[in-house]
Amino acid sequence: MSIFGRLSFKDQAFQLREDAILDAATRILASKGFDLMTMDDVATEVGISKPSLYKHFKSKDDLVGAAMIRLIDGALSFLEELPEDLDAVGRLRALLEWALRVRLSGGLPFLPSTSPGVRDMLTRNLRYVTRVLKLNGILKGLVATAKKAGALDASLPDDVILFSYYSRTCDPAVEYLRIYAKLDDEAIVSHMLDVCFGGIGVKKV
Repeated sequence: MSIFGRLSFKDQAFQLREDAILDAATRILASKGFDLMTMDDVATEVGISKPSLYKHFKSKDDLVGAAMIRLIDGALSFLEELPEDLDAVGRLRALLEWALRVRLSGGLPFLPSTSPGVRDMLTRNLRYVTRVLKLNGILKGLVATAKKAGALDASLPDDVILFSYYSRTCDPAVEYLRIYAKLDDEAIVSHMLDVCFGGIGVKKV
């Protein structure tokens, strides 16, 4: 039974509105960024009053935290649903492809901002931190396994590989390739994956 099957009509309506609010916040964050986004922007986008918005989220920090939690939950669910026989580097590649497609469709990157204020806000959100630590632990395990299998450069520290991997989800090259190179989303995803896992050097035969 789905979660909606266990909720009353009133609770279902509340949950649907909350999903719409998170969708709107995600779009605005992707286009304007945290500092320029306002609760008025979100309420207008959803078509509700600001008091109604505050029934769901008490502040902008609370709303942005919920949007990031939803992203991380989506990543964790995606990893859980991958085929069991897919190897470590295949899992890393599949998750990055998923993250790039989420971003190209207007979603958020795993690393949400270079702003110290945003980072500090998120690190105070226990629900967010708990999920990020879980995702980071899974990915760090995949990196270590892939290195042992010879699929990743064993001379690189795990954290160098891991944070380089995270950074691909917020690489501005994605926007530049779409706007200036006129590449479609499929080509962008394919090339970004190749650059991440193969580099830009000439492949040795």
